[in-house]
Amino acid sequence: MARTESNMLELGTQAPAFSLPDPSTGKRVSLDDFPDAKGYVIAFICNHCPFVQLIRHEFARFGRAYTEKGLAVIAINANDVENYPEDSPEKMKDEARRFGYTFPYLFDETQEVARAYDAACTPDFYLFDADRRLFYRGQFDASRPGSDIPVTGADLRAAADALLAGRPAPQDQTPSLGCNIKWKA
Repeated sequence: MARTESNMLELGTQAPAFSLPDPSTGKRVSLDDFPDAKGYVIAFICNHCPFVQLIRHEFARFGRAYTEKGLAVIAINANDVENYPEDSPEKMKDEARRFGYTFPYLFDETQEVARAYDAACTPDFYLFDADRRLFYRGQFDASRPGSDIPVTGADLRAAADALLAGRPAPQDQTPSLGCNIKWKA
């Protein structure tokens, strides 16, 4: 597995707009669908990456908990499904159902949204404030496949808690590490 770090987009960057299909519902989803959100978590994930597979149960729990606290949580798969059919929209539906994703899991077929966010790996996390300005980007937590570090979502949870409490963004933001996004040729 290729180990790729996130690019660490500059804090304060405006969230790029998008409208992408959710294979589970057949509907398109955009940031504008969450007008009352206190913040936005955008996560680039996929089905086959061992880094995502390690955290998916806890990320599903995070999504349920923080949606209730007022955050919009949105996952996006931008992988080339021709070469990685396990990440196809049909398999995304299965993944969302199997692991309890109560948030939209969207398909970025053109990969334009991943490029707009400067996403590099799966998982890659972005937390924007209510004004859609980047507050946090980086890892879910320090766990990695093969490590003995438990999956807790500590880094993203700390950033989300700070945002919701009106505190400043965490000073130390560690890049996410995962599989590279599978770009089309």
